[in-house]
Amino acid sequence: MDLNNIAVIYGSDSSEWEVSVRSGEFTASQIDGERFNVYEIFARFGEWVVKAYRLKGQERVLIPEEERPEVCKTDFSAVVGGEKVRFDYAYIMQHGTPGENGLMQGYLEMLGVPHSGCNAFVSAITFDKFSCKSYLKDVDFIKCAKDIFLRKGESVEGLAEQAVEKLGLPMFVKPTDGGSSFGVTKVKKVEDFDKAVDVAFSEGQMLIAEAAIVGRELTCAVYNNGKENVALPVIEIITENEFFDYEAKYNGHSREVCPAQIPDSLRDQIQEVSVKIYEHLGCAGLVRVDYISSEEGLYFLEVNTIPGMTSASLVPQMVRASGMSMTDFLTTVIENS
Repeated sequence: MDLNNIAVIYGSDSSEWEVSVRSGEFTASQIDGERFNVYEIFARFGEWVVKAYRLKGQERVLIPEEERPEVCKTDFSAVVGGEKVRFDYAYIMQHGTPGENGLMQGYLEMLGVPHSGCNAFVSAITFDKFSCKSYLKDVDFIKCAKDIFLRKGESVEGLAEQAVEKLGLPMFVKPTDGGSSFGVTKVKKVEDFDKAVDVAFSEGQMLIAEAAIVGRELTCAVYNNGKENVALPVIEIITENEFFDYEAKYNGHSREVCPAQIPDSLRDQIQEVSVKIYEHLGCAGLVRVDYISSEEGLYFLEVNTIPGMTSASLVPQMVRASGMSMTDFLTTVIENS
């Protein structure tokens, strides 16, 4: 694949857009500037503009806001510095819609533009927590917590009591299509259930109530190196808060141990299961899988097909622990997505 102009797309139509900007800017800064021209596209609510660019061997140029060229969506191009630039490849760093739920992937695939990560169908399935769990509930290599699904507008009368009876307390109530823990509530009392439902529906149209599993929170990323699917080192997440929420993820209220100080057998299991999930779902590019390890076994939490990529995020920590540079790692992802 002959690639010259790489477009890193960030910003999104969701509450995660600011995190997406941080992830996208860091990713763009780490792409090999000797091999590729790198263009940063800020895309939010249909307005796509080239925010910055870095030509081979040169420094990054930040374009003044009032001068930023619009991206032509007909052929995925833009006029930069007086010249029309056709983007050969898209590195998608949009957390939430439209970059994580298959919409951006579908657009690029219709134009024949190669992109990072999963295809449109797989992205849509994995972005929805309930759908993704449904694909994994019957496999024999991972456990899934009990859950209840609810669509906005459906009756919630008596649901709190039903949820407690089926799931127990505490439980988590969260939108099925959210990220960065927006709209997530840990429910400890039955009388708090309805408020948690309202919070979840403020972020999406569907929610999932899920039994809380007590154990250690662990995560592992998988990528394809051109020959095989490879699992990166496992990280344990130790949070100061009730769970790994937005504050814990992005404002320093957690500690990540990389590599996780866990038995070799558990490490091997997590890495093997992560590769199996990656292959079972038909994933591509870079994907992160989150778990809870409890006394009852290893429980699947969710798949992140556009994992956070700030300098302090989990995946860059895994990459460094594996002995690779971020630049070499991203080149591998780009060449094998």
